[in-house]
Amino acid sequence: MAKILIADDEARMRKLVRDFLVRAGYQVIEAADGEEAVDKIFNDHKLDLILLDVMMPKMDGWEVLKTVREYSKVPVIMLTAKADERDELKGFQLGVDEYVTKPFSPKVLVARVDALLRRTGGDAEELLSAGGIEINKSAHIVTIDGEPIELSFKEFELLEYFLKNPGRALSREMILNNVWNYNYYGDARTIDTHVKKLRSKMGDKGKYILTVWGLGYKFEVPTEEA
Repeated sequence: MAKILIADDEARMRKLVRDFLVRAGYQVIEAADGEEAVDKIFNDHKLDLILLDVMMPKMDGWEVLKTVREYSKVPVIMLTAKADERDELKGFQLGVDEYVTKPFSPKVLVARVDALLRRTGGDAEELLSAGGIEINKSAHIVTIDGEPIELSFKEFELLEYFLKNPGRALSREMILNNVWNYNYYGDARTIDTHVKKLRSKMGDKGKYILTVWGLGYKFEVPTEEA
């Protein structure tokens, strides 16, 4: 049974979300402010996902996220009352996996949770490799020429999607649908920001992610390096 933390200062919101998640078979713990959320995150190393409100007392959601990402890659869905493009880009840069804007349907939120946990749960012992890059999905580890590199969940999923589609031109819409899920509405800058960071972390191997002008990207390893 996956365990989920709901961090929100509105008691009625926590109860509403908790009831739907419990009904869907999840174990739920709660935090009423940012400091309590951080305490529970670091005292419970078996959390599978965090639902994190942006506006909370003591520590807001951004500060909680920054603190968590220094030590953990646990998936995070941000709950926000406003859909500001700059905030969304900031969140993705900090390591947010999904956004849900209030007010939202609890059923849709549960569907988002289901989808994110399926994607981040991995398939046991599945390995992907190309051009010296290896992804171990079950361990959630990426190595380049045998050396591990640190990636956020979204960077990991993005690289995985590229390796699963070698030599194929992938439109930004396809990437959004497959990496951010079908009902995430983003723009090109979201993808471009993640690709830029991923290339940087991959060092020389970043050149394998090619820009397809006017469309999106393509992952291709030159024949002599394959």
